Amino acid sequence: MVAEVTDNLPEPLQCETDPDLLPLLNAMEDRESRILEREERIIMRMRALRVADDQISAKLKELKAAETALRATISLADEAAESDLARLTAVYENMKPKDAAALFETMAPEFAAGFLGRMRSESAAGIMTGLTPETAYTISVVLAGRNAEVPKQ
Repeated sequence: MVAEVTDNLPEPLQCETDPDLLPLLNAMEDRESRILEREERIIMRMRALRVADDQISAKLKELKAAETALRATISLADEAAESDLARLTAVYENMKPKDAAALFETMAPEFAAGFLGRMRSESAAGIMTGLTPETAYTISVVLAGRNAEVPKQ
């Protein structure tokens, strides 16, 4: 029954393209082809950018984790250094002032000033008394000028 219906239908009409429009039609087909190629390149770039963005994000997470670990290590090192300085300062404080002064005479003034600045004033005064006047003056200048460059405001 379907064959009978389709047999009775006329042949479809074919559209004839006007020859004057052929160059325009060809130009539009060429343009469509270029647009499709450009679109494909953009899609590929977007994929590449997405991959690069993911890699950058992963590296950033790694860097942040490394920074956290480094901060923890530096903190431990600072605490250990502070502990060592406190212990050594206590040793100098507990020495006889005359013996400590002999040691401080051999130290660089900046180094000696660092320890004297951390000591109780009675211990520091005892050591300063045992130093030569030149050494005591130099250390005093270093101590007095340590915070000269600190902003006042």
